[in-house]
Amino acid sequence: MKVVAALFLCFFSLHASAQQQLVSGPEPRTATIVGVVTDTDGSIIPGATVTAEGSTQQDRRIAGSTGDGSFVLDRISPSVEYRVTVHAKGFLDWTSPIVNLKPGEQFDLSEVKLAVGLVETTVSAVSTEELAIEQVKGAEKQRVFGIVPNFYVVYDQRFAPLSTKLKYQLALKASTDVVSFAGAGLLAGINQASDSAPSYQQGAKGYGQRFGAAYASSVSTIFIGGAILPSLLHQDPRYFYQGTGTKKSRALHAMSAPFMAKSDKGNWEFNYSSIGGDLAGAALSNIYYPPQDRGPGLVFGGAAIATGGRIANALAQEFIFRKLTSHSGPKD
Repeated sequence: MKVVAALFLCFFSLHASAQQQLVSGPEPRTATIVGVVTDTDGSIIPGATVTAEGSTQQDRRIAGSTGDGSFVLDRISPSVEYRVTVHAKGFLDWTSPIVNLKPGEQFDLSEVKLAVGLVETTVSAVSTEELAIEQVKGAEKQRVFGIVPNFYVVYDQRFAPLSTKLKYQLALKASTDVVSFAGAGLLAGINQASDSAPSYQQGAKGYGQRFGAAYASSVSTIFIGGAILPSLLHQDPRYFYQGTGTKKSRALHAMSAPFMAKSDKGNWEFNYSSIGGDLAGAALSNIYYPPQDRGPGLVFGGAAIATGGRIANALAQEFIFRKLTSHSGPKD
C-alpha cells in the first residue's frame, strides 16, 4: 500500500506541474541590440552611454561602448517599442527610430554616428569701456621694484581703447606721482653738481630753477604726448607688451614703439602722438631754459634724446621690467 501511495503522489505532482506549465506558458526569449559608436568621420568613440528606453522603467537597459566603440544591450523584451539614445561628452546626443524586436532576435543598430557638439562656455560680458577702466586701475598699481611708476604698459592682451577722460587721468597720475617729483629733483641735483646746461646759477635759487625746468619739461611731455595729442588724434599712448614670439620679433616690436601706436580702433599706425609729444616738450623747454640755452638744437636734440629713451624703455619693458613690476599679472 505504501508503494501505491508513493506512486500516486508522484503522478499527482507531475500532473500538477504540467498543468501549471500549460497555464503560464514558457518564458519568451529576450532579444539583443548591438552596435558600434563612431563620430561622423568614422572614428570610434569609447565610453559612450547607450540607453534603451521601453514603455516602462523595468524595460530600461543601459550599456557603455567599449574600447573598440561596440556595445551590447541584452535582455531586451520582445514586442516592446524601444528607442535607443547614445550620449558622449563633447558630442550631440543620437537617438534611434523605434525598435521593436522578436524573441531571440539580435538587432544590429548601424549608423550610430555622433556629431561634434557646441562647447558651452561661460563668458563674463564686459564692455570695452569697463575693460579700459579696469586696465587703467590695474596699470596705476604697476611699479618697477614696487617703487617706480610703470603706468603706461598694458600686459592684458585684450585691447580696449581709452576714453579722453582716461588718457588725462593716466597723465595726471604719472605727472603728480611722488617719484616724478623725485626724478626731477635728482636730475636738477646732477645738473647742479656738474654745473651743466641749463646755465642757471649755483645755490638754492639755481637748484630751484633747474628743478622747475626739469619737472615742467617732464609734465609737458607727459600731457602732450600722453593725453592731448592722443585724444585729438585718437591714438593710444600706452606700450602693449608682446611677451611671446622670438627675441627678434619682440625686440623689433619694442624698438618700433615710439614710431607705431594703436589707434582707438585697434589698428597700428604712425605714432604722431609720441613723436609730436617729444618735439613739443623739447620746444617748450625754450621757455623754461635761460636764453643762452635756447634754439633749434635744443628742440631737435631734446626730442631725439626723448625718443631714444623711449626705445630703451620699451626694450626694458619687453625683456626685463615685467618680472620686476608689481601687479603686472602672472609672470612669464
